Amino acid sequence: MTFDQILQYIFSGITVGSIYAFVAIGYNIIYNTTGIINFAQGEFVMLGGMIAYTFSGFMALLPAIAAAVLITAAVGGVIENVFIRRMRRTSVLGMIVVTIGLSILIREIALYIWDEKIRALRFFTGSEISSVNILGARISPQVLWVLGVTILITAGLYFFLKFTLTGQAMRACSENPRAAKLCGIRTERMISLSFMVSAGIGALGGCVVSPLTQTHYAMGSDLAVKGFTVAILGGLGNPVSAVAAGLLLGLIESFSISILPMAYKDVISIIILLIILVAKPSGLFGSSAAAALKDY
Repeated sequence: MTFDQILQYIFSGITVGSIYAFVAIGYNIIYNTTGIINFAQGEFVMLGGMIAYTFSGFMALLPAIAAAVLITAAVGGVIENVFIRRMRRTSVLGMIVVTIGLSILIREIALYIWDEKIRALRFFTGSEISSVNILGARISPQVLWVLGVTILITAGLYFFLKFTLTGQAMRACSENPRAAKLCGIRTERMISLSFMVSAGIGALGGCVVSPLTQTHYAMGSDLAVKGFTVAILGGLGNPVSAVAAGLLLGLIESFSISILPMAYKDVISIIILLIILVAKPSGLFGSSAAAALKDY
């Protein structure tokens, strides 16, 4: 394998890993405030790409993406208010099952609205045949957009959770909801906000990767599994570690293609998930929240 080929696999793995990271970040945000796993997170990525594609037919690309993010965030808020909030007194496992049902419902609605056709946003810069030469490896300019947006979201989320009053309130709800409520924090509002933020981040990820991966009504289920794998791999409850875990899984899948048939790429993700759950359920970064999953 030549140096150029290695770089090509690395850039491919980083791109795919960034997509997984978008989903895993959403898992972590919701888990931090509610303690549940939202398996509808992959559908938010799909909705972002589909809605942006629809709006891009009669408006500029940037407003179309902004509209897709806002609408998908609103969908996340509606899901929390209508379904999750009413189920809060049930078991965590019961709420997780509800999110699986919501994932199926969103997928069927998307099928009804957009049918089975594959759609894709136009490239943000350049075209499908445009490429950038980096140390001998040729990559699409859209890959740089994916990496840039991933870095911005990670940095923005870190500063939001650590240095803003709203972010600190969300963290307080995850640590001790009862104490947070006694301190005057409206926990219901924080939980709704967590669903809206995770849905908006997923939608933005769906828009950025759409020119590369294209968008299909059924893509959310695969992303949900990969995102869950990344969330567990990084340590559930830590949104920042999800990015590192997503890049790691993307690189593993990318280099595995050079050894194994491409059909085994998804099998590798499942094997990694099983190994982490059995050997180190706290994840690579030692989150105690991830270890709690072994009790279910």
